[in-house]
Amino acid sequence: MSDVYIPGVRSRFNSEQTIQNLMQLERIPKERTESNIENLQTQKGYWQEIGRRVSAVRDSARFLYSFQNPFNDRLAVSADEYVITGSATREAAEQSYRFSVKQTAQADRFISSPLDEKMKIDAGNYTFTVGNETVSINYRGGSLREFVDTVNRRGRDIVGASLIAIQSGTRSLLIESKVTGEDNRLGLHDAAEDLAINTGMMEKGNDTRREIAVAENNVKKNSGGENIVINNGVLQVGARSSASLPVGISLSADSPVILRMETSTRVEASGIIDIPPPPPGPTIPAGSVTYGGITIENEPSLTPMPEWSAPQAPVRVDDMAVLSLVFSDGSSAKLPAITDSTSPTTRQWQLSETAQGRTIASLNIENNNTHRDVSVGNIEIFDPTVTTGGLKPLNAVSTARDAIIMMEGIEVKRPSNNIDDLIPGLTLNVRGVSEKPVELNIRSDTERVKEAIVNFVGNYNRLLAEINILTRASPHGRYSTDERLNPNRLIDELTYWWSYPTKEEADEMRSRLGAFSGDTTLNSLRNNLQRTVSAPYPTSLERDLAMLAQIGISTNPGGRTGGYDSSGMRGYLDIDEKVLDAALETKIPAIKELFASDTSGDMLMDTGVAYNIDQLVRPFVEVGGIITLKQNTLDSRIRQDERRIDTMERQLAAKEQELKIQYARMESAYARMEQMSNSLDNFSQQTRGNR
Repeated sequence: MSDVYIPGVRSRFNSEQTIQNLMQLERIPKERTESNIENLQTQKGYWQEIGRRVSAVRDSARFLYSFQNPFNDRLAVSADEYVITGSATREAAEQSYRFSVKQTAQADRFISSPLDEKMKIDAGNYTFTVGNETVSINYRGGSLREFVDTVNRRGRDIVGASLIAIQSGTRSLLIESKVTGEDNRLGLHDAAEDLAINTGMMEKGNDTRREIAVAENNVKKNSGGENIVINNGVLQVGARSSASLPVGISLSADSPVILRMETSTRVEASGIIDIPPPPPGPTIPAGSVTYGGITIENEPSLTPMPEWSAPQAPVRVDDMAVLSLVFSDGSSAKLPAITDSTSPTTRQWQLSETAQGRTIASLNIENNNTHRDVSVGNIEIFDPTVTTGGLKPLNAVSTARDAIIMMEGIEVKRPSNNIDDLIPGLTLNVRGVSEKPVELNIRSDTERVKEAIVNFVGNYNRLLAEINILTRASPHGRYSTDERLNPNRLIDELTYWWSYPTKEEADEMRSRLGAFSGDTTLNSLRNNLQRTVSAPYPTSLERDLAMLAQIGISTNPGGRTGGYDSSGMRGYLDIDEKVLDAALETKIPAIKELFASDTSGDMLMDTGVAYNIDQLVRPFVEVGGIITLKQNTLDSRIRQDERRIDTMERQLAAKEQELKIQYARMESAYARMEQMSNSLDNFSQQTRGNR
């Protein structure tokens, strides 16, 4: 027989199982090393989680005093959001403003008469103008819907169209400008003009626009002619002077015609009228006589003069209602008062409100002021409903106009309902008309500040919970009786007080309990965190606000008085929202200083809760920091153990091969011995048979 041992084919002594049992004993050091690698990788994961928690705390702390900190955010709160609202940036000053809205800005929107819904639009070049913008559409012809889709597709956010089902089986065509403002009138030209007329949207109108010339032959100087100056189409009427301009227009009671002009004023800086000095009186020579070389002087004449008394200074007059209309029946009516402005300011009035159906003969500028010159120019009368090209809408849904608001008594006009150039850092959104002033209050965005503070406290508590779980900290540095009986008490506290963590998170936390028990790095971090959030800090309110507890953030939350509270002893922070909300309403500057402030005057933060927390945890998460070193150390140990395992695997493979050879030799030797024994037995039997 062959001396070769083939495992699984022939084995008298179960050598294969024996080798496996021996190798199992030999593999114990390798398995221990593998288990150690798993433990090291688990520890590395724990440190990574600590790193994420620390980074979250640092980020939320830095946010409370960084350039983008929420304490500088502003919120615009309107007393009536249906009239005016606002959005404020960080540049807006905390202040209250009062606005009244005379009218909102609108765009031209014209609608046609009801049309057959199957009506076809002819091919042609449809041209629309809005202000200085022009949209030209070469339409190939088609249905109403196709025409509307083409206009909307090529309108470039300037002009649009839609169909409205006013009556069954019909559609009304609406064409509108997308840009508000009286200077952005919607004009229809070429085929668009024919379409508007044929669909009952518009009709040919008479252009009533008239310019009132300011010239020497057109201005009547009523009084103080020497104080009236005409220069380049501008009429300047000096103090205590009056002039008039002929108008000659008759209006119906419901006429939309508007009078528009530019006005400006010049006010004497001193506001004082010079009083003339007393007269010097007459000078009469005394006279003399000369005879024989002798001159005799006369005595001066005595001319008694009455005592001079200064004239009484005229009373200062401030009268801004300088414009009036004179009617053909001899009556007159004042136009609304203007306001002082050194540069030309456009003003307009609807004439029907003042004329009430009478014929306007002239426009009077009566300047009764004693220290103010008034100038007018660019005077025109026009019908705002007539569009560019002389078309008048028959069914105007809205007419292009500016938004007009009053701010603290000052009239402001803008072409848009969104006004961002009136107050620095504030954008106004005009929504509706209101005769009564509406207050708009610019204040700190307390909700965003509160959100940032709550986020900081939440991240702080999660970090502290993670440290407590890993070190399984006891309030007194040792386990209490309850904790020995219930090792999960620490996790149960989180679930009871803060509804944190979830069941899955709690189960995962239980697997980490005490993983870094006694770790001095984490214990030191926890103690320093607790000292930082409980320490006093300088603020402008001094003792009235120096600690987090004074704004409702403490380790002794409201409503948990009496008895021993281990969760508070562990350092978790809780928020009394009522106290925090009250503090945010009145103490925002001091709260900002509580989290970070500059005490040295170098424009750099150097103290405060958030600043000190950032400085405390920075060494842990910066590049090459404590947590990185911890992870690198664990990675080094893992690599070392992996090299040991590689060596062990080679040694185990050699050992297993050696055992197989040895057992194969044993099996072979035994087979030879058995063969020899059988040969001897056969020889003995043959010998006995020969006898």
